[in-house]
Amino acid sequence: MRRLKVFNQLTLDGYFAGRDGDLGWAHRGDADREWNAFVAGNAGSGGHLVFGRITYELMAGYWSTPMAESADPVVARAMNGLPKTVFSRTLKAASWQNTRLASGELATEIRDLKANADRDLVILGSGSLVAQLAATGLIDSYQLVVNPVVLGDGWALFEGATRRLDLRLADIRRFDNGNVLLSYELPA
Repeated sequence: MRRLKVFNQLTLDGYFAGRDGDLGWAHRGDADREWNAFVAGNAGSGGHLVFGRITYELMAGYWSTPMAESADPVVARAMNGLPKTVFSRTLKAASWQNTRLASGELATEIRDLKANADRDLVILGSGSLVAQLAATGLIDSYQLVVNPVVLGDGWALFEGATRRLDLRLADIRRFDNGNVLLSYELPA
């Protein structure tokens, strides 16, 4: 059975997006070679990407463009080439290369993906999916990057979560740009 992990960036006050959907704070353009290498390595490490509709539309709208290919060719190639599943009840089609549209019951579809995918699954962004799946125990690990930014308002990653989630800290990594990667797993 494949594993499901979450990779998300958060502000210091716990938001994964501004209330208006702004993510610019996560891409401050800090010249941190180690951070840039980590991002490229993380994208290049593979995985079956899992999105909610909003994150899917943001990602597809950027990574499939010539601008993304020019600005960050390694990540663009990985993002475009990896298999993807987008969960939506409103999308009629998913046009980004290698994307499958899923409209069935979320937990059932994730169980099926975990059982049948040829690689581990990675949820990027998609706070609504994270909140819905956290209670199911289907998420195996969380990689949360805390950015040294305070928004004061926004969308909390676990907004709408229905139960307490106890996790075990597996690793901490600090970057010169002030970002801190916190890796958590479900307790054994």
